[in-house]
Amino acid sequence: MPTPEDIWADADLPTRRLAGLALNPSAPEDALLRLLADGPTAVRMVLCRDRVLPDAVVDAVVEHPDRYARSFFARNPHVDPAQRVRLLEDPDWFVRAHLAEGPRVPFPARPRPLPDAAIVHMINTYEGELLGSHNFYQQISAGLRRSMPTHPVAKVRGWGLNGWRQLPADTRAALLADPDDEIRERAQRLLREEDSAWVESALPARSCHARTDMLLHQALSRTVVDSVLTAPAGPEDKAMIAENPSLPADVVALLAADPDPEVRGTIAHRADLGPSERRALVADPDPDVRRRVACRADLGPAERAALAADPEPRVRLAVSVHPALSEEERAGIAYEVPMDQDFVLRYVPEVPRDPETVRRHAHSGHPLLRREAAVDHALPPDLVELLAVDDDLGVRVLLAQNHPHAPAPLLLRSFLEYTGRERAHLITRPNFPTAGLAAFADHEDPEVRALAARDPGTEPATVERLTRDPDPAVRAALARHPNLPPSRLLELLDDDELAHAAAANPALDSEIIRRLVRNGFRLVGPDQSR
Repeated sequence: MPTPEDIWADADLPTRRLAGLALNPSAPEDALLRLLADGPTAVRMVLCRDRVLPDAVVDAVVEHPDRYARSFFARNPHVDPAQRVRLLEDPDWFVRAHLAEGPRVPFPARPRPLPDAAIVHMINTYEGELLGSHNFYQQISAGLRRSMPTHPVAKVRGWGLNGWRQLPADTRAALLADPDDEIRERAQRLLREEDSAWVESALPARSCHARTDMLLHQALSRTVVDSVLTAPAGPEDKAMIAENPSLPADVVALLAADPDPEVRGTIAHRADLGPSERRALVADPDPDVRRRVACRADLGPAERAALAADPEPRVRLAVSVHPALSEEERAGIAYEVPMDQDFVLRYVPEVPRDPETVRRHAHSGHPLLRREAAVDHALPPDLVELLAVDDDLGVRVLLAQNHPHAPAPLLLRSFLEYTGRERAHLITRPNFPTAGLAAFADHEDPEVRALAARDPGTEPATVERLTRDPDPAVRAALARHPNLPPSRLLELLDDDELAHAAAANPALDSEIIRRLVRNGFRLVGPDQSR
């Protein structure tokens, strides 16, 4: 079964030209219908998956005999999800599977949620293997996710058990007494994870995923904690329990003073060290124990003070943002804020952040706290204005990446200054500017030069010159610019590399598009035409 990548790799020049026409916003409806009816698989893939479609074309796609065409439409991120769910009861499992899998969207974007009724129908009737992908979960609306633990449909309530640790007591009690046997038994199994005696009895003796989950999240008995301290099964055991909320206060204090690897190496050579202590020191080389402890909300004043003077910079940085510290105490810590990080999109949390805490962080002298404020999608206008001119690059870029109303000057400045992961996400933000971007046509960075393709005022001569740019992404972007001189546009329609992009250029007249469609099919062999 060919993948989309295989299909595109096998497409010849005439097919790629037709695929470009399928994307052209100037393409008339009759041309699109012809491409759908008679186009090669690669053309139908692009047409059904990569653009918004007129209603008549949607109708034709849903009824199309080729399951590939329908499955590509099932994964279209551009159309209204209500159009995609017209395939909800498609007779072919292949199509239903791709509807459940959802659109392929570049990270960090997420597909728009499907209607709640469609999700409930899929959970209740689809084969389990069709719902196993992370992408299916991303297509569930936040409202439905919140209602799942109390949903009237049993299978949907089963999905609600995934958030067991965050559920309120009355919801847990209802699930523990659920009339559905499977849900009731699953809830009881989840409850056992809060019983330290059961965890002790079930804890695997060797390192594995189950042991990791238990040490990180489940209730730990004193026996389990002591065994990790004296005879860990793996080198990261101690770091795992350092984050566990059930850790006793004396062990938190002990781990806050956990020696670094060099100190441990020195201690391990002491003649008076017992076998179990030496074994624990050798088996636990993880330098992150104190850093993880430094993030705990239950740290006492003495532990905070000791960690604030820790010789390890990462430990000092971690404790410097502890919620119990005052601004003066933070300022007294010699922390170092890293600048080699990626500043990316953060998704809206299920539970909204406290507005007063966000405001306090926005006014903090600590860049990491201001960065935490900057990612809040509900940040009020006065704080947007404040953080948009922050002197920390991370604060500015995180605000640009996350706030729906990030101002245009901030978005452009962030794109010019930030070159890390998800940089391209910035140009998808609603207020990213278009006017004036032609000024970057000669910039040394090809990603910045490509911005000229977004400026409707870029001069034709500049557009033409950039279709010969050394960078292929710049060439492709400018081949679609409507100011491309007609002679160059026609030339590119026969270019092996740029025919696809040029055929999508909206400057092409509808009659030219019709003629190209007619002529294009003459170049397609009989075995590819349907």
